[in-house]
Amino acid sequence: FHGNIDIREVRLGFRVPGRVLDILKEEGDAVAAGETLARLDPEPYRNAADQAEAQAGQLEARVAELRNGSRPEEIERARKNLAEAEAALNNARLIYDRQEQLVADGAVARQDYDTARTSFQAARARRGAARAALDLLEAGARAEQIAQAEAALDAARAALAQARTQLGDTVLTAPEAGVVLTRAVEPGSIVQAGGTALTVSLAAPVRVRAYAPEPMLGLVQPGRKVLVFTDSRPEPYHGQVGDVSPRAEFTPKSVETQELRTALVYRFRVTVSDADRLLRQGMPVTVRLAE
Repeated sequence: FHGNIDIREVRLGFRVPGRVLDILKEEGDAVAAGETLARLDPEPYRNAADQAEAQAGQLEARVAELRNGSRPEEIERARKNLAEAEAALNNARLIYDRQEQLVADGAVARQDYDTARTSFQAARARRGAARAALDLLEAGARAEQIAQAEAALDAARAALAQARTQLGDTVLTAPEAGVVLTRAVEPGSIVQAGGTALTVSLAAPVRVRAYAPEPMLGLVQPGRKVLVFTDSRPEPYHGQVGDVSPRAEFTPKSVETQELRTALVYRFRVTVSDADRLLRQGMPVTVRLAE
């Protein structure tokens, strides 16, 4: 059977835009899985992460403040304010009662009585305000306020996680071992998110895309051992049939021969178990069934 080497390629790019700081690999260089290939200038994203971290810290402190409630010192000061307001109210009541008796006897002017009554009412209002302030401090924050602050904190933490993710995305790493095929950008270039920076040909798996005519389809069942021959060395490579296409197609031009120009074939794939760097993308090969 005739076919071609089929090696997967990966177009690698940054998930964030920015200015290219370093390109660490040249075309043809081998790369290991997880190896750093390129970097963007991280400074803008580091600043954004610091800002998001500060915002999250501020909201954490706010939530803690609401949960803990008022400080004992604040509550004690409110109690003293209430005691002061009650004392002032008692004094204003005494004055008002005295003026009320005197005005009934005609001993004081009506204006003095009105002034005492107004002072008494104002002192009573101040006492009520002081009581309300103490009750508010003792009750602590409302559940709705705490829930609102917690929601804002969750949003800030999500923003911080996003900022840290974007900072990490300024480093481009190899997903698997392979060889750099193309280097599309250079240091100093401004790149957009998703643009191809490097293309890597993966080292494994190495497969063969081959074609079998319909009368021979029963010979290439999945799992069948095969030998893969190339023009670059006399010894064959070893492989195993992986899958067979359920759909017929015309023989592709890359493997077309005089006899097969009008034949319908089925594509099948072979995974090469002992592949080396001599097998290159698109290389024509011959697949023979192993004994």
